[in-house]
Amino acid sequence: MLHIETWKRVLIWGLVVLGLLLALPNAFYSRVETYNDAVAANGGDDTGVSGWPSFLPSGLVNLGLDLRGGAHLLAEVRVTDVYETRMQGLWPEIRNLLRNEREKIGTIRLLTTTDGTLKVRIGNADGMPEAMRLVRTLAQPVSSLTAAGTDDIVVTSAGDTLVVGLSDPEKEAMDDRTVRQSLEIIRRRIDEVGTREPTIQRQGTDRILIEVPGVGSADELKSIIGTTAQLTFQPVVSRTSDGSTPPGPGEEVLPASDEPGTFYVLETVPVVSGEQLTDAQPTFDQNGRPAVSFRFNPSGARKFGDYTAQNIGNPFAIVLDNEVISAPVIQSHIAGGSGIITGSFSVEESTNLAVLLRAGALPAGLDFLEERTIGPELGADSIHAGQIACLIAGVAVLVFMFASYGLFGFFANVALMINVGLIFGLLSMIGATLTLPGIAGIVLTIGMAVDANVLVFERIREELKSAKGPARAMELGYDRALSAIVDANITTFIIAVILFLLGSGPVKGFAVTLGIGILTSVFTAIWVTRLLIVLWFERARPKTIEV
Repeated sequence: MLHIETWKRVLIWGLVVLGLLLALPNAFYSRVETYNDAVAANGGDDTGVSGWPSFLPSGLVNLGLDLRGGAHLLAEVRVTDVYETRMQGLWPEIRNLLRNEREKIGTIRLLTTTDGTLKVRIGNADGMPEAMRLVRTLAQPVSSLTAAGTDDIVVTSAGDTLVVGLSDPEKEAMDDRTVRQSLEIIRRRIDEVGTREPTIQRQGTDRILIEVPGVGSADELKSIIGTTAQLTFQPVVSRTSDGSTPPGPGEEVLPASDEPGTFYVLETVPVVSGEQLTDAQPTFDQNGRPAVSFRFNPSGARKFGDYTAQNIGNPFAIVLDNEVISAPVIQSHIAGGSGIITGSFSVEESTNLAVLLRAGALPAGLDFLEERTIGPELGADSIHAGQIACLIAGVAVLVFMFASYGLFGFFANVALMINVGLIFGLLSMIGATLTLPGIAGIVLTIGMAVDANVLVFERIREELKSAKGPARAMELGYDRALSAIVDANITTFIIAVILFLLGSGPVKGFAVTLGIGILTSVFTAIWVTRLLIVLWFERARPKTIEV
């Protein structure tokens, strides 16, 4: 006989109610989204925030780029940028080592290079072996499992010139670290702005895909992530109006950002850099002009304090992305590791700069290979088309099931509508992003959702032909169709998992909705439809049934 224990009935209806409650906010999307934004602006506190009952769930299915509109960028990381920076950072250590052995090596002079190596001319060519031995003591093992046992630098010579470069394994390891770090910093910068559900993925060895819904244009997105925000504090050698003057070894010429025609000759090795910043906030200077306050970590604070104590009366430059934004004269010892950056900022520029500095500097520049702006009108058209597709598919399935199976088809239709609600409930609960391919996954699920019911109903028909009673026929129909239902859905679910793991972007969106749809359709077909039939049978007690 058909029988479902009371606790199972309570559990089934409880899951249905919970799923539909989680899906409910999506029926009032704009209203709930405004409410959520107000709560977020209030620091997560919903006290005094109106527009949606606080006791109801407020999670929404996030709309993807193709539904909401936004910006799409494909960026290539200039991984070779970090080679030169690494070599410049190594120069002070090499210089100190060689100076200590000046009697054997003679004078040393740093040569200008553009190939990512460090070249040092020594006065005594006979001392080259000793110079190479000293520099090799600075080598460190490559931090990579595939290059264990190899050093990070290669030391060679060419006549009286010592050449120091990065080894190939170290370059590969640095390339990987650079892209990973760029990926994380881009994610932090976008999260700082508060954008909903961005897609930030690595593609290949040195490319990053960035899709951010709700951003007005690709240019706006580039202004957030395209700036490297390399902040350094460098000693000033001199000030000039001729930017073509060649700098000396260990020096560089950079323009002033707010003084056209003015250039500064700076030492290339900074006193401290933005990597040692722990915080940056927009503020105003003593004259009420927009500025940015900053604070260093203990190491940066110590270096900054020592330098200002030893260079009172000398200027030092605040450099952002190869432009001198300020070059104040050190008036006194600056202890505590905090200060303020002033310049020709607007309020918006100072806020953006603080965001960039807080998120960290990109280790290398980005080249944007592809950029695309998707307007909200196109997203609205996609949503409308998706709604029409779901409506047509749903109505066709509902009509077919009712025409084929009568009252049993009606029960399957009720379960199908519950199934769609549960899909949106689960998508809301996990914070998934719905894309146009995701809508295709839902449409496909609507068609697949009734497969299990068709198998059961056809099996019940076969059992009725064997002159079994209605209750026994229905019980056997469910029991004997179960293995076919499970097998079919498990194989499809495995395909959805593979698509999710190996696919990207739109393919993942399709896989998520397909996988969730399989879980909810099996639940509604095996349990919800069965429970509806049992409740009807217990009340009507028919002698015969028509399937």
